[in-house]
Amino acid sequence: MPRIRMSRAAAAIAAVAATALVLSGCTKVDEGGAESAFPEKDIRLIIQANPGGGSDLSSRALATELEKILDVSVIPENMPGAAGALAMEYVGNQKADGYVIGFAPVEIAMLNTTQGAAVLPEEYDLLGQIMLAPGVVTVGADSGIDSLEALVEKAQAGAVTVANSGAGSIWEAATLGLGKAANADFSPVPYDGGATAVGAAASGETVAAVSGLGEALAQGDAVKILAVMNDERHPDAEDVPTVAEAIGEDVEFGGWGGIYAPKGLPDDVKKTLEDAVKKAVDSEEYQKFQKDAGNLVVYRDSAEWTSFVNDQFDLFKDLLG
Repeated sequence: MPRIRMSRAAAAIAAVAATALVLSGCTKVDEGGAESAFPEKDIRLIIQANPGGGSDLSSRALATELEKILDVSVIPENMPGAAGALAMEYVGNQKADGYVIGFAPVEIAMLNTTQGAAVLPEEYDLLGQIMLAPGVVTVGADSGIDSLEALVEKAQAGAVTVANSGAGSIWEAATLGLGKAANADFSPVPYDGGATAVGAAASGETVAAVSGLGEALAQGDAVKILAVMNDERHPDAEDVPTVAEAIGEDVEFGGWGGIYAPKGLPDDVKKTLEDAVKKAVDSEEYQKFQKDAGNLVVYRDSAEWTSFVNDQFDLFKDLLG
């Protein structure tokens, strides 16, 4: 058989072609035509709470949309414990390659102060905020208190008990923040969850409660919602004023959440995940889920959310430290 000689140039071209052929089997092309190898395998989404709660359901709704966008499985894993610190510390210790991400609730800005946990916002890559559940102030329907102004006046004359979902919780912080802004003596009383806290106000066990809107609405006519702790009224309670409308003080607290990852993601991986989170939040299915859950769809990109979380960290350190 005759020997075929190949020039160096031809050999080089053949080698490049062979390499391209191999890479073509694992390289993805985004909408702009740029090549990206991420993701090549399933992504784990660590949830800091038990199945069935707000964090869990929001995470799973987002994961469903992320799968469609990234074309890989996004697998939710529940890792409850230590008010969320167990999951957040775990995520922080994983390899920063984008294949382990997590749902971060408001506690990511609180746990270092309230529990001394090794959870600091600066030690994570924050990819984007995906939801907000604003706080509300409620009293029992038979309390004789018809407005937030009346409740504040009562608390300026003497201590007023206010139920919340537990010591160190977002709703305890909201109670203290409202009292500080209004120069009122609100005394937080911890309960095992927001629903139980609102029930305490409904029965008269405490004068008032601070919780999420859904927990207050679940009590029906047993409570009166005095104000929402947001910059605008909630679409599910349009007759309820904001705190600013009720007493002229800009007080905003809520159970927000977003997606985060270990610190140090490669730039291309971080951009892919951030873009995917935004697309997922913008999807019709995710928007419908949050609306049905009584939450607000509030999106902040990585830079905006990082700044917001750092501000919240300083706020909670001042209130709870």
